[in-house]
Amino acid sequence: MNDTQQSVTEAAAPAESLGFDALPLSSQVRRALDEMGYAEPTSVQSATYGPAAQGRDIIVQSQTGTGKTAAFGLPLVDRLVSDAAQSQALILVPTRELALQNADELNRLSQHLGIGVSAIYGGAAMQPQIDQLRKGTQIVCGTPGRVLDHLRRGTLDVSGLRVLVLDEVDEMLSMGFARELGAILERLPPKRQTMCFSATVDDDVRRIAQRHMHEPEFIGLSSDAVAAAKIAHYAFMVPGKDRTRDLVRILELDDPESALIFCNQRSETERVAADLQAAGFNADWLNGDLPQKDRERLMGKTREGKLRYLVATDVAARGIDISHLTHVINYTFPESAAQYVHRTGRTGRAGRTGTALSLVSPRELGSLYYLRLQYKIFPAERSLPTQTELRTRQEVDRLDWLREAFQGTPAPMDVAVARRLLTHVDAERIVAGLVSTFLGASKSSDLDAEMASARRARSPERPHEDAPQHPTSDARAERPEAQRSGPQRSRPKQPARQARDVAGKSAQKPSPQKPSSTAKHARASQSDDKDQGELAQAWATLQLELGRLDGVRVREVTQLLRDRCGLTRARMGRIRIRDRYTRVSVPQAQAESILRKLEGQSLHDKPLNAVVAGA
Repeated sequence: MNDTQQSVTEAAAPAESLGFDALPLSSQVRRALDEMGYAEPTSVQSATYGPAAQGRDIIVQSQTGTGKTAAFGLPLVDRLVSDAAQSQALILVPTRELALQNADELNRLSQHLGIGVSAIYGGAAMQPQIDQLRKGTQIVCGTPGRVLDHLRRGTLDVSGLRVLVLDEVDEMLSMGFARELGAILERLPPKRQTMCFSATVDDDVRRIAQRHMHEPEFIGLSSDAVAAAKIAHYAFMVPGKDRTRDLVRILELDDPESALIFCNQRSETERVAADLQAAGFNADWLNGDLPQKDRERLMGKTREGKLRYLVATDVAARGIDISHLTHVINYTFPESAAQYVHRTGRTGRAGRTGTALSLVSPRELGSLYYLRLQYKIFPAERSLPTQTELRTRQEVDRLDWLREAFQGTPAPMDVAVARRLLTHVDAERIVAGLVSTFLGASKSSDLDAEMASARRARSPERPHEDAPQHPTSDARAERPEAQRSGPQRSRPKQPARQARDVAGKSAQKPSPQKPSSTAKHARASQSDDKDQGELAQAWATLQLELGRLDGVRVREVTQLLRDRCGLTRARMGRIRIRDRYTRVSVPQAQAESILRKLEGQSLHDKPLNAVVAGA
């Protein structure tokens, strides 16, 4: 143990949590925990409460996302802070987002105790913060720069300060706040309790402990295995040129539900996000150049699950807390091993599993080796997706397309036929023909590209609205009663009518398509010439100048064409909704009539403006 470590003692973390009953919490705090839905403490909360409540200085090394706010919040509100109208605890954090997040959780923990919590940070008006501090807020959460401003102005009175918490202290030091931290610590009462929380404990953190803490107790919960046990780490070896193309291939294959994509430079975030958007991905960027209002709007979309991929720098992403994040992707490998720890710690939170993917060029191999050496993190090496793997991804897209299209309850006769089909000697050929008929005879590459684009664009929690609708429920419900099953039907439903229902849902292009051999065989066996003509009809594609951003949905387009144009769902083709427009396939012979009937119509109080696509 070196000189900077001699004042630090070790404390073993408990093997397992015994629930909040193991902690001597007041009834008011237990009530707040129950209302917050907390069933039992995390490891860091169990290990920290005892020494913190006793007033000891502590250094806690624990990964991001393990419940550190409640780890220092519980002893603060339960034992260390009273309801006296003065600032008794100061919590320093690296970013405004973390200040707001901590203040919100502490307010909820202390809601039945009469303890107030304030958040002070840069980028916001000074006077409202001054007014709040003058009321005698007991706990203050703030960023170093703004806290120092208030201390110099005399608007933050720390004469009665009892506790100092340094949250993410390693992050504050790496962001260049060492001078501000030193200036703040010099202004605080020397007789106080100090608690440091950090994902990594390096020499800089130890120097803080040696100079400003009294015999701190070290609680190590991640010293030998900083990465979360439930995070899978992977590294893709890339040449370094056209890195965005490699990223797109990785996203195509892995198809993350949600991801935070890290870049080392601000300029990279905007370029990468623009390239992903051009490729059809639901992505946006976040860096220090983004105004605070836009930043908060973007973070709100991300937390609500409306934004799938967020491209950000380390500084911009610090303090981000997204509980549902499934992936962290290093577009450029971090320059330090500690940065890697903080980046990847944003996934796999609250007991969830997570995945960390890194693109590593030859110039970045040294940083990867240092990560392995310092933190014993060994990302498994993976190769970029091959054409065979991408082809498999396309097959999965088609399968998902079909599964989402047929979500209704099929008729018993159709189920019986399906069971016979699955055991038929020609089952593979027949099913392939049905798939081809349903998806249309368009070029395979065009169809796969369109399906991939729809998958990329949808948000994690939004259903796939571009998929064709199930033909059974809508189409059969709209047919005359005489054509439905039952005693009133005048004649049995012909197979051609069933094929027509499927064809009416298929993803066909506006120009006439050459029928597949399966369709030819089906038509050859029909006795109903009218049905035969309907199956082979040509289609036209109409474009409505309103789309997803205007709130348009498939069912609204269906209802509009049915009510205004007299078009049954069985005679509508594929409906495709994009951000700014909607396209729907209709019988070519009726296209002009439909356009006339749509003149002057509107959706969501906006003019519809229907035209023939490509005209």
